[in-house]
Amino acid sequence: MYEHDVIVVGAGGAGLRAAIAAHEEGADVALVSKLHPVRSHTGAAEGGINAALRDGDDWTDHAYDTMKGSDYLGDAPAIETLCETSPEEVIQLEHWGMPFSREDDGRVSQRPFGGLSFPRTTYAGAETGHHLLHTMYEQVVKRGIKVYDEFYVMDLAVTDEPDPEDRECHGCVAYDIKSGDVVGFEATNGVVLATGGDGQAFDHTTNAVANTGDGPAMAYRAGAPVEDMEFVQFHPTTLPSTGVLISEGVRGEGGILYNAEGERFMFEGGYANNAGELASRDVVSRAELTEVNEGRGVEDEYVYLDMRHLGEERITDRLENILHLAEDFEGVDGLTEPMPVKPGQHYHMGGIETNEHGETCVSGLYAAGECACVSVHGSNRLGGNALPELIVFGARAGYHAAGRDYGEALVETGPSVAIEHEDDLGAPVEPGALGPADEDVAADGGEAAPDGGELLNPSATVERTAERCRQRVEELKSREGRNHAEIRQKLQKAMTRWVNVFREEEGLKKALEVIKECREEYRNVAVSDPSSTYNTDLIHTIETRNLIDVAETMTLSALARNEFRGAHWRKEHQKRKDDEWLKHTMVQWSDGSPEIYYTDVILEGAEKAYEPKVRSY
Repeated sequence: MYEHDVIVVGAGGAGLRAAIAAHEEGADVALVSKLHPVRSHTGAAEGGINAALRDGDDWTDHAYDTMKGSDYLGDAPAIETLCETSPEEVIQLEHWGMPFSREDDGRVSQRPFGGLSFPRTTYAGAETGHHLLHTMYEQVVKRGIKVYDEFYVMDLAVTDEPDPEDRECHGCVAYDIKSGDVVGFEATNGVVLATGGDGQAFDHTTNAVANTGDGPAMAYRAGAPVEDMEFVQFHPTTLPSTGVLISEGVRGEGGILYNAEGERFMFEGGYANNAGELASRDVVSRAELTEVNEGRGVEDEYVYLDMRHLGEERITDRLENILHLAEDFEGVDGLTEPMPVKPGQHYHMGGIETNEHGETCVSGLYAAGECACVSVHGSNRLGGNALPELIVFGARAGYHAAGRDYGEALVETGPSVAIEHEDDLGAPVEPGALGPADEDVAADGGEAAPDGGELLNPSATVERTAERCRQRVEELKSREGRNHAEIRQKLQKAMTRWVNVFREEEGLKKALEVIKECREEYRNVAVSDPSSTYNTDLIHTIETRNLIDVAETMTLSALARNEFRGAHWRKEHQKRKDDEWLKHTMVQWSDGSPEIYYTDVILEGAEKAYEPKVRSY
């Protein structure tokens, strides 16, 4: 067993920043990651980092844009923390040597992005995430922070009190991909989950193959609620054949969208008369699919994104990798012809419920980055707000886990802050009534003492979790059964068909039926590869279980929310209903089934109260 003060699970942007912060606070910290840090999906981020740095801009304007973009479902204390802190974090990155693009006078360049009232997106070409990742990994190496790379964390070691708010997280258990050993990691101060997104729940996504929702699934099984899981962002510009992302930076630099009839539909179709292509991502994605569905798409599948008019010098200076992506995956030369694009799953606004310090309701368990929900993005994330979230809240989680006192959090967590809510029929929403999961393969809680005795001490809790994981690995490798890939493909197709940009009640119910079938089929899953080293079949099989868990919470939440807000479009409910739905959707694993409850949105910030208004661009 390994022991450290702070264990950070995941070594992308949020995990690296959390580890650096914990180390700066004096903690013995370790990173545990199923990938080498510089292979993390943060490296695929292209667009930039929003920060109010220039004269004429102010962090309060950034906060207003973010709250508006969230469709007034963000929590003001978290949003204000993000926007006020982002400039100092960007300056810190610059001091660490991040090679930001610059103006002729030496200032860091900033460009327009969708939903922003000021060009405040800093960037490093169209490879911002790549440079961010390498810059922070250098700092990890410089500080001598221990990195356990190619260790796949299977589960959290959590005590098993009936009330999740009484539970404690003492560490985690990981599968050593290089040796096949299952080992425990005890954390004396805390565990920070920074595992990234869950795009592999869909079959058309910009996310890497490794983005399988491990953090939210593990936290959910441990009793921590997941928040606003219905809000999934579909990026408007992905390549049709692969889902590879084409940066919003193309539109930020002046790229235009047009349909098969040559119409610049964002303006001519009235989707965003003022902002056009730089409307919020949910608006642009729905516009594109509407054009396709109404017969104005190219080959009934996509639209065109054109940047030829920007000129070769500007394109190669600021968007060079976009040329390579278009050529490599679509055979298109972006200098001489438009690129085909369509919406693809890109980002999850929902995640593990945390406060602005990164804490969950389970003592000692933190989360940061895309796997977490603070909530700064509400029902829709603005482009350029993901990377500042990584560094701002990654740092805060790391500092707090290592002992820094931030004072009392303004964003509360846990089921004790639930509010009363009635559905559109006037009847209370029955906990768990929308789709109970199969107990053998769904969430299963933390570690209790044998025979109903006293709770185990921290080391024993970790070791008992490890032993359970060892038994699970051996069982999967020794028995005959279904291949997980068939189940995963079935799940992905259902999610893409019914839990996509446009959602209908009947489709969501069908998706839940398929998810239930996937659970049943997963009971008989087996691993055909018996080897102990680099057993990717085993890793992917375990990941598929996590995808089933997160897919169910997404779909349950989408079915429960009877309104149209941000990225959540419902055919039967075409209006935002602030009187009924100005609240967060929470899903918690409770007594053998998912339980849905609700908490208030916090619109009262330190600087101002944010009043919901019509969101137009």
